[in-house]
Amino acid sequence: MANKYEKYIQPWDGSHTHRLGPVVARLDNDVFEGSNFYYIHWVMPDVPMMPVGHPPHIHKEAELLFHIGTNPDDPGDLGGEVEMFMGPELERYVITQSCVIYIPAGFIHAPWRPYKTTRPWIFVEVNQGPYHTEKLYPQVLPKELRDQVDWSRWKDHGFEELVVPATSPARQA
Repeated sequence: MANKYEKYIQPWDGSHTHRLGPVVARLDNDVFEGSNFYYIHWVMPDVPMMPVGHPPHIHKEAELLFHIGTNPDDPGDLGGEVEMFMGPELERYVITQSCVIYIPAGFIHAPWRPYKTTRPWIFVEVNQGPYHTEKLYPQVLPKELRDQVDWSRWKDHGFEELVVPATSPARQA
């Protein structure tokens, strides 16, 4: 007989992978009813990096992107360098420290691209809704970058009826 609350524990089984490293967990409303979307994976050294990264997009709900270093002697040191672009004008940030990035609903963000990893680190994506949603904005990328993206890897989903809140930064852009 199973323990009473065992159904709420999803152990790591090693069966999921991400191009940047092993997936620790992926949860959404289908895995646990009432759950938001969570995606957790390692980023490993010596993994071929994407030339552009995850292209510009928005989500229906707010998103949190956690970048977590694994050096217990210096938890703030990410162990890598990540490019993150914010807003329709693609304002560039370079992340080298453990941090969380808050992305409001409907806010254009990315490309997101780890371009240097010297020590494994952990990436956690939290979409504050039951499923991952995404609407791509390739038109904000310069043509030379747009031409480098493998668009077969990236698709809109969850935006059958695109409704961006009136207060969303995407509406104000």
